[in-house]
Amino acid sequence: MKRSYKTGLGFGITSGIITPLGLTVGLYSSTYNSCIIIAGIITIAITDAFSDALGIHVSKEASNEYSPIEIWEATLSTFITKFFVGLTFIIPFLLFCVQTAMIVSILWAIFLLGSFSFYIALTRNEWPWQAVCEHLFIGTIVVSITYYVPQIIQQIFVCN
Repeated sequence: MKRSYKTGLGFGITSGIITPLGLTVGLYSSTYNSCIIIAGIITIAITDAFSDALGIHVSKEASNEYSPIEIWEATLSTFITKFFVGLTFIIPFLLFCVQTAMIVSILWAIFLLGSFSFYIALTRNEWPWQAVCEHLFIGTIVVSITYYVPQIIQQIFVCN
């Protein structure tokens, strides 16, 4: 696979998992409303996919190591991967009650992030479980923070 596609795929998958999951957990923590969570996922899938694709685009241009074709390949593969991976987090909220959907979303994120981490480690001839554990640990930190921050905000500002 070309390095430009690897860049977009790697960044898009990882960010496409962590960002919507963090938003989903935060919205779940504060609203417990499937419609709001679905709207949030769609919004973040669109805006963050564009934002990250542009970030990759500008970053590759600034490095002066990539051809214009490689820059656009990385840009488009980032956008497409991030957008579609992010949208997969809607599916549990269409099929299950909000509590079950949240559990399914977390399990889905663990599966995707763990599988991709395993694959990347194998392609680098590294022991895969170290990468899997490292990436899942970071994901756990994100989920924990995004769950508790809305709780703290509600306590501070007495939101109803």
